Amino acid sequence: MTEPRDHPFVAAVKPLVDAMGGELMDPSLAQPDDVVLAWEGQDLLAVRLPQLSDSLDHILAALERRHGVPLSQLDRKSKQDVVRILEARGAFSVRHGVETVAGALGVSRFTVYNYLNRDSNTPKGSTVTNQE
Repeated sequence: MTEPRDHPFVAAVKPLVDAMGGELMDPSLAQPDDVVLAWEGQDLLAVRLPQLSDSLDHILAALERRHGVPLSQLDRKSKQDVVRILEARGAFSVRHGVETVAGALGVSRFTVYNYLNRDSNTPKGSTVTNQE
């Protein structure tokens, strides 16, 4: 049998675990909050999920990599798009999420709330022409 780290299932789930900011480990090291994944009836690996606050930092870093510049250097429209993505991913349910996002975007908390409110007050299919 191949080593677990060389197993095709591990190779398949690794990008997902990395995107979440999780950690792959041997199932024998799993703690109660870890997720043990089995393959054909045998425990193959365990995944340690990140703390929610760490997940937000990981998501922000991934968005920064995607844009190729610090999020604070994005234009207003791109920052609004980032806030929309973060809202869809639950970033604002994390304690101090708005403050963390505002810091990463280089804007005030008030601006982040305006971006959130603008999205919820904009009818589908229309565009907002207000400038901030």
